[in-house]
Amino acid sequence: MRTQSAPWRAVAVLASVLLVGGVAACGNSDTGGGSKDDGKITLGFSQVGAESGWRTANTTSIKESAAAAGIELKFDDAQQKQENQIKAIRNYIQQKVDVIAFSPVVESGWDTVLKEAKDAGIPVILTDRSVDSADKSLYKTFLGSDFVKEGRLAGEWLVEQKKTASGPVNIVELQGNTGAAPANDRKKGFGEAIAANPNLKIIASQPGDFTRAGGKQVMEQFLKANPKIDVLFAHNDDMGLGALEAITAAGKVPGKDITIITVDAVKDGMQALADGKFNFIAECSPLLGPQLMDLAKKVHAGEEVPARIETEETTFTTEQAKEALPNRKY
Repeated sequence: MRTQSAPWRAVAVLASVLLVGGVAACGNSDTGGGSKDDGKITLGFSQVGAESGWRTANTTSIKESAAAAGIELKFDDAQQKQENQIKAIRNYIQQKVDVIAFSPVVESGWDTVLKEAKDAGIPVILTDRSVDSADKSLYKTFLGSDFVKEGRLAGEWLVEQKKTASGPVNIVELQGNTGAAPANDRKKGFGEAIAANPNLKIIASQPGDFTRAGGKQVMEQFLKANPKIDVLFAHNDDMGLGALEAITAAGKVPGKDITIITVDAVKDGMQALADGKFNFIAECSPLLGPQLMDLAKKVHAGEEVPARIETEETTFTTEQAKEALPNRKY
């Protein structure tokens, strides 16, 4: 009996080895291939930072939209530093992500790292802010607002409000980060619009870095140096909200003694507008996540996409802010 069962025993052992080997091979094919094998897109995203309510809402939109779209998101906060973004992009290239997207801290200085991404065959999408590269082939598309238009809308509203002014109207301007596309473009659009009325004069203009603390600090300096300020144009709500503190501390009534115009329309800014502390806001929507994920899928599939995709936005007065606030998502 022993001599007859030995071959069968050998066969059984061999079958067991093959079965275990087969299971191990299946296990390796499921877990070792990564996102490239399971069809899931990996998106590397570098965010400017968390300097404002707008930016926080933008980050939330991107993270939630990636999860909803089934896209694996690798996220990095650059903390307002270009060198951090360049490092993050290079890390994404080394990790061989499928798509890279980022919101540039400043406009200049991106050609080298973008060429590295292009050479690696990884498509790049610009969100919220663009770059000033002459080589448009370094990125697939730019998704974001028309910042010049936002500044122009703010200026046109002011021109209409001050059309009966018989004397000088003194304006101070709180700019965003030096070299950032929103700061450059909003300043340009606003300046072009107010040129229609020679009484409208910008008497001081200084960066507040898009932060409440920066807005408060610079506005304090403006108030000390300029006894007569009629209008404040802030490049975003957060700087305007910081300026409110400085204006109130100086014994002036925001929205009455000083007309305040801002850009963004985040919830805190809209509340200030509804309360009459702000007078006008040009919207800049941070909810770019759904459009970004759609674009990521298209460029990964090799589809052609428009070189420029503009977000839909509007403007708000006090009454419009009161109406919009109950349903405001950010």
